[in-house]
Amino acid sequence: MEAIRTDRAPEAIGPYSQAVRAGGFLFVSGQIPLTPEGLLVGGDIRQQTERVMENLKAILEAAGSGLHRVVQTTCFLADMEDFPAFNEVYARYFAPPYPARATVAVKALPRGVRVEVACIAMAE
Repeated sequence: MEAIRTDRAPEAIGPYSQAVRAGGFLFVSGQIPLTPEGLLVGGDIRQQTERVMENLKAILEAAGSGLHRVVQTTCFLADMEDFPAFNEVYARYFAPPYPARATVAVKALPRGVRVEVACIAMAE
């Protein structure tokens, strides 16, 4: 197992890695809308989703992969009313064949954010 780390995404805010390479795959921890400097991105779900996707992209690229190699995402929304706007931004980051995806509404997310996304990607 190899930990992946980049300065182009926020540091882990707990006892976990930004991502881990194992068995030919990258397992990227859930990203919330924090800048690489650790500042919370406010605003609407579109702005927050954009930041989350940019964080995922940066981590994957640091590992020598990219969003085009993502096979599965798990998406957490604080409010399912945000789903159409979330989906609009999310769709700009992927092309067919789209990754498998689960999207769930949760009671709350860290730091009161509206969205968190984790993913699994092919490492090579």
